[in-house]
Amino acid sequence: MRINENVYKTALTGLIAALSYVVFTFLQIKIPLGAGDAVSIHFGNAVCVLGALIGGGLVGGLGGAIGMSIGDLLDPIYIIYAPKTFILKFLIGLITGFIAHRIGHITFSEDQKHVTKYVMIAAFAGLLFNAVADPLLGYYYKILILGKPAADLTVAWNAGISLFNSVTNAVVSGIIYMALRPALIKSGLFLRIGRR
Repeated sequence: MRINENVYKTALTGLIAALSYVVFTFLQIKIPLGAGDAVSIHFGNAVCVLGALIGGGLVGGLGGAIGMSIGDLLDPIYIIYAPKTFILKFLIGLITGFIAHRIGHITFSEDQKHVTKYVMIAAFAGLLFNAVADPLLGYYYKILILGKPAADLTVAWNAGISLFNSVTNAVVSGIIYMALRPALIKSGLFLRIGRR
């Protein structure tokens, strides 16, 4: 069976958006910080990275950005952070996809060690970006856009939780991708992304 790649990528983007919304919204542990602010332990970023590994950076980034931004928009605490979330999640997907597909060529390799190595490098790179950019962008977003004087108090919590989320999400997304890869190949739903 030959699949239409554009239709498949569009459907996959929608699936990643839905999954990242559900995982971020319903499977999170929210930690209130006071003054109407909070941080969350969640696996929404793992879905974004998984989408980038399966369908490319644009699919994972756009799917994760849409899903988690909708999650923010429907949460009274996070609603004001939706623009920041959209930018960060989109960039996570682009970075992960670029490293996995343009540098590592994971969809063209049959070498399990090579694929595993580049899957983990890509996942950690995308999420390491988030671990650094989320607290920094969040701090300046709170100060410059929202005018929140308590930004200094929450930046340390945000940095710690972002780092924890990044490490756990990178490991989880890598494990899930390596488990899904053979099934995608066997079913004919495996995309060859990039050029060798």
